[in-house]
Order: sequence, then structure tokens, then C-alpha cells
Amino acid sequence: MITFKNIEIRYGDFVAVPDLNFEVKEGEFFTLLGPSGCGKTTTLRSLAGFLKPSKGSIEVDGSDITKVPIDERQVGMVFQSYALFPTMSAYDNIAFGLKIEKKSKDYIEKRVLELAKMVDLTPEQLQKNVSNMSGGQQQRVAIARALAKKPKILVMDEPLSNLDAKLRKSLRKDIKNFQQTFGITTVYVTHDQEEALMLSDRIAVFNNGKIEQIGNPEQIYNESATEFVCKFIGEANHLLAKDLKILGLDPTSFQADNTFYIRPEKVSFSRTESNHNGIAGEIVSKEFYGMYGYYQIDVSGTRLVSFQRESKAEQHQIGETVYVSIEKENILSYLTEG
Repeated sequence: MITFKNIEIRYGDFVAVPDLNFEVKEGEFFTLLGPSGCGKTTTLRSLAGFLKPSKGSIEVDGSDITKVPIDERQVGMVFQSYALFPTMSAYDNIAFGLKIEKKSKDYIEKRVLELAKMVDLTPEQLQKNVSNMSGGQQQRVAIARALAKKPKILVMDEPLSNLDAKLRKSLRKDIKNFQQTFGITTVYVTHDQEEALMLSDRIAVFNNGKIEQIGNPEQIYNESATEFVCKFIGEANHLLAKDLKILGLDPTSFQADNTFYIRPEKVSFSRTESNHNGIAGEIVSKEFYGMYGYYQIDVSGTRLVSFQRESKAEQHQIGETVYVSIEKENILSYLTEG
């Protein structure tokens, strides 16, 4: 549905995005993920029409929209700051674009009430000034306003970053459920790895204006294509060839001059050697996270982090000897640069 072809975006002499190529399928929840300053918001703003590429083209359903004005692109946008009118009611904020288009009063009322129900805003909340609403309610108003004109595409720029952790998690579920229910093509920007993994059908991981990998959440996490993706998308133990030998693996079975990683939840350990046929190590630190324990284990000088599900019968302590096991297929390996 959406196609970026050889897109370059410049700010004066600075090339923010050198050569971008990717496609978003119709009805897909597609996330642009990466650290601050990597080009993801710049890419999103070029799709919405706020930035004009210096080279290349952006197509929607086969039509070139690169030079099409913002208000003709059929793109609804939800901003990080919400960008609502603070002295207006939630109702009037949602209705604003429809009033500009001179839709009938009956149509506007029906559409606003339909959207309010969709995003769980009550009739009473619609009459409130948005300045008197909570952050979560304001975000719902912003989403409803973006959808009021029935856009083909919804773009969202860090929409949950200003909310507290508990509300962020709640709204993530709402956004995902809403998007799946109505099937609107959504392009979402975030630097939050957990958010991207939970929400997305596919993820594009950005680094310095370039895409390092595009894939579904499982591919991005378990089959990270580059060392940058591996380190950015989640925690991982960094291992060298000597560490693999200590852990009972043959480093020569991988490509020469590689560096290696393994996710903490794929480092298993037990009190008894026979359970895992593992290598002896000592627990040197432990942090408790409710259902899970976060352990650091020293195996003959190699330090490993492991997440282990906690139970009353399996409480491990600092100083305890355990037997560590890792599987070769869980090792992520990358050719060392330089």
C-alpha cells in the first residue's frame, strides 16, 4: 500500500535519511523503531507531508504522493504532544476537521459520537475542555480527531511517551485492539522496544537514517540481522570465542572472527548437573522482579545474565553453585567489524 522508493531527506547539507526503501502492506501495523535522532520521525513526517524529500518518491496504492499537499493525502496524524486545542471541548477538537470541510451538523454529531465510542470516551467526557482531561483521555481525543475524516493511513509519532508506565501499557492494548478491529493501515514511531514488539505486525529498525532490519517481532528479537539490532532490541549477553569454549561450545563452528550474543532468558540453569548437562557456575547477584529472577552467574570467569521464572520450590541464592546450559541454536553471531 505504502512504498518508499530511494527516499533522501536533507536538512541543508546534513543528510538525515540517505536512501530509504521499504513497503507497508494494507491493514498492517508497521513500526519505525530506533534511538533518538535515527531518522524515524523524519521518515514519518515525510509520509504525512510535513517534509519534502530531496530525492525519491512515496507512493500510496500506486499513486505518487510525494508532492501532494498535506490535506489531500488522506493521512491522519497523532502527535507526541497531542496538538489539541486546549480551550476547546473534546467534542469540538474531534469535530474540527469536519467543520473545516463544512460537513452537516447531523453528520458531524454522528461521526463524533461514533468515534468517541470507538476510543472509549463517554458523552460526559466529550463536553470537557481537553485541558481538564487526563493524559490518557487527551490521547484518545487525539486518535479520534485523526480518524474523523476517515483517512486511509494513520501515523502515530511516539503517542504514549508522555504517559506514565501503567497508563502506557493500558493504552497499548487499546491501540492494538482498535487497529485490529478496524484494519486501518498504521505507521507508528517509537524508541520503546517493548512497545514495538507488542504492537507491531512488522518492525523496521532504524540506525543513522538507514534501516538495519525489517521483520515481524519474533524475527527482530530472535533472529536479529545485525549486531546493532541485537543490542538495541533487548538485553543480550555478549560472548567471545573464549567464552563459548568455557560454555562447552565450539567457536570454530561459527564464521571466523565473529562476536556472539545470547538472550538472558535462553541461559538456563539448575541446581543439579544431570537436568541440563551444564557447566558449573556461581550466582554472584540476584534481583527480584515478581515472577522472575534476574541473575548474574560467573562461569570460570565468564559472566552471564539469566532470567529465571521464580517459584517457592526453586529459590536460588547468591553464592550458590548452579549448572548452566546454553544451546547452540540460540547463539546470535555477527562478523566483527574492522
